[in-house]
Amino acid sequence: MVTFSEKAKAEFEEVLKRYPDKQAALLPALHLAQREFGYISREVMDYVASLLKLPPSEVYGVATFYTMYNKKPVGKYFIQVCKNISCSMLGAEDIVKHIEEKLNIKAGETTMDNIFTLTTVECLGSCGTAPMMQINDDYYEGLSIERVDEILERLSKASSG
Repeated sequence: MVTFSEKAKAEFEEVLKRYPDKQAALLPALHLAQREFGYISREVMDYVASLLKLPPSEVYGVATFYTMYNKKPVGKYFIQVCKNISCSMLGAEDIVKHIEEKLNIKAGETTMDNIFTLTTVECLGSCGTAPMMQINDDYYEGLSIERVDEILERLSKASSG
């Protein structure tokens, strides 16, 4: 059975203090759970439902509706490349193809060493700095193939040493 660490339990209690009822705390509770467990499995959804005293179906419906919640494990570096109109017009498809070739995976896959997961997303809200990608919590904007190579190389080195 999954259970929050002591630190996450304390953070969860702080989240509850900010909302008038437990249902309103669902999204931040799912964010916390994703940080804690890496992704939102069915077991994690049931755990969050029990903590918030909500029907599991309600938590499941919310967690599966929003694409920001990963329903399966992702690599250490979760790469999300924006494919909306601004990014697409400025080369997002080329960037995705380049990353796929460089990492030997397709969008939606994780490298064999579990270091990188690549996905495409509709919009990351940075249209003025397109093309862009988000890796974990960091934005990388105004991308070029060369810049992508630099970023991936730096992250690869950080993972191996």
